[in-house]
Amino acid sequence: MDIKARIPGTITAIKVNVGDAVQARDVIGTMEAMKMEQPIPAPKAGTVKEIKVAVGDKVKTGEVLVVLE
Repeated sequence: MDIKARIPGTITAIKVNVGDAVQARDVIGTMEAMKMEQPIPAPKAGTVKEIKVAVGDKVKTGEVLVVLE
C-alpha cells in the first residue's frame, strides 16, 4: 500500500525505518504545509517496505511517500 501526500508541502521528519512494523494511525512522519506541521499517519497496520522521500524534500499532492506491505 502506498502512503501518499494529501497536500503539497515539505517533509520535516521521517519517524520510521525500512522494516519497522506500524499500526493503523501511527505517525510515520511530518510535513510542513500551509505554515503548519501536518502528521502523516499510517492508514493501516503493516511493515515499512520503502521510504521514497527524505527530510527537506518538497512533495506534490498524490506523491508516494512510503510503501507499506
